[in-house]
Amino acid sequence: MKIIQSRDFDSYWKNETKRSDDTKTEKSVKNIIAKVRSNGDEAIRMFASKFDKSSPQNLEVPIAEAKRALNLLRESDRALVDAMELAALHIKRFSDKQREQFADFEFEMEPGLVTGQRIIPVQRAAIYVPGGRFPLFSSVLMCMIPAFRSGVEEVILSSPPTQDGLPDKKILAAAMIASEIANNDNARIFAIGGAQAIAALAFGTESVPRADVIAGPGNKFVATAKRLLFGEVGIDFIAGPTDVLIIADGRSNDGDIEKTADLAAADMLGQAEHDPDARARALVPNKEFAEKIAAAVERRLKTLPTEKTARASLTAGGLIIVYETREEAIRIADTIAPEHLELQTADADGWIPKLKNYGSLFIGALSSEVLGDYSAGINHTLPTKTSARFTGGLSVRHFLKTVTTLHCASGEGFEKARNAALVLARAEGLEGHALSAEARGN
Repeated sequence: MKIIQSRDFDSYWKNETKRSDDTKTEKSVKNIIAKVRSNGDEAIRMFASKFDKSSPQNLEVPIAEAKRALNLLRESDRALVDAMELAALHIKRFSDKQREQFADFEFEMEPGLVTGQRIIPVQRAAIYVPGGRFPLFSSVLMCMIPAFRSGVEEVILSSPPTQDGLPDKKILAAAMIASEIANNDNARIFAIGGAQAIAALAFGTESVPRADVIAGPGNKFVATAKRLLFGEVGIDFIAGPTDVLIIADGRSNDGDIEKTADLAAADMLGQAEHDPDARARALVPNKEFAEKIAAAVERRLKTLPTEKTARASLTAGGLIIVYETREEAIRIADTIAPEHLELQTADADGWIPKLKNYGSLFIGALSSEVLGDYSAGINHTLPTKTSARFTGGLSVRHFLKTVTTLHCASGEGFEKARNAALVLARAEGLEGHALSAEARGN
C-alpha cells in the first residue's frame, strides 16, 4: 500500500486511470452474443457446459425450488434468515420512499397549453446475480425489491447454475424473501450465467422472455455484455470493480486517533477482500496518521481469513493520500469519484455540501460502508470507475420511465405556441412540420 502527498496525486491518478482496452474479452463476448441471438437456448446450454458448473436442460427454475431453499435455510440457519428479512424490510421501506419522489403531474403552461409527465414502470425487469467464489445473495434483495416496489409487472432473476443445475441455494432463498417482503409473486428464476444470460435477457429465447431493463452486478464478461447491448435493452450501469475512499482526520471518535485509524483500516480491508482489482483508499491530513492507518491495516491483515485477496488488492492499488487543505482533499475526492465515500471527521457537516461525486456517502464513525452493503436499506449496487461523476446507484428510478404529455385546447397560449412552431419549422426547412402547425390555425 502506498502513501503519497497530495501534490503527487494528479500524476498518480493519470497512470491509475489509463484505459487498457480488453479486446480479448470483448471479442469473446461478441461471439457469445451473436450465438445467443442466432441459436437461443441451444447456445445458452453450450456456453453453460463450457463456463458453468453444469448445463441444465430446463433453464427456468420452478418457484417451488426457491420456496424449498428458504424453508431449508430457516431450519439450518434461522439467524441468517432473520438478518436477510430485516435487510429486505429496510430495502423495501427505502424503495417506497424513493418511489414517492416520482410523481405524475399536469401543468398549464399558458391558457390552452397543458403539459405533463407520467411515471410508468417498465413491464419486465431482469436481475443478474453472479455465483462464483462469493455468491452475492444480498444483491438479490438489493435489486429485486426496488424493481418490485417500482411497480414492475414481472421480475426475472438469472444466476449461474451450480452442480445440481440450480442457482446457489442462498440466492434462491433470497429471491423468495424478496418476493415475500415486497408482497409480489410475479417472479421467475433462470439458471443462466455470464454474458449468455445478459444476451438471452436482452433478446429473449425459446425459454427466456425478453426484458426491458437488466440490472445487477457481474464479472468483466457480464459488464462487457451489458455495455455492448445497451440500447437494445435498458441497462442500470456498468459496475465494477468495487472501491472505497475514506476521508479521516483523526479527530472523530472523541479524538481517539488510534481507534479512528483502526476503523479506517477495517473499512479499507472490507473493500480489499472483494477482489485483487478492488481499490481501498484514504485521505488524511498528515503522514503520521497515514502511517497509523497503514500499521492498523497490517495488524488486521495477519488475522483476516481473506488475507491473500486483500493483500493483493492493497499491493496493486491500496493508497493513502496526505492532503494539506480541505479544498485540496475535496478536489481529490471528487476526482476519484468513489463508489463508497466515508466521512470519519470531527466536522462532517462542513464537508458534505462541497462533495459532489460519490455513489453513497457514509457519515460519521458508526456509518460503516458494510451497513450499506447489507442491512441499512440503501442500495449497494453503485457506480464505479469514476462513473459517480454522472450517475447514482441503483434505485427504483432504473425501473421507471418518465414520459411527457401535451394537451392543447383553443386559447392564447396554444396560438402563441402554434405560431412559434410554424416559424421555427420553416426556419429549419421542414415545410411539412410548418404545414402541420398551420393546419391547426383559425
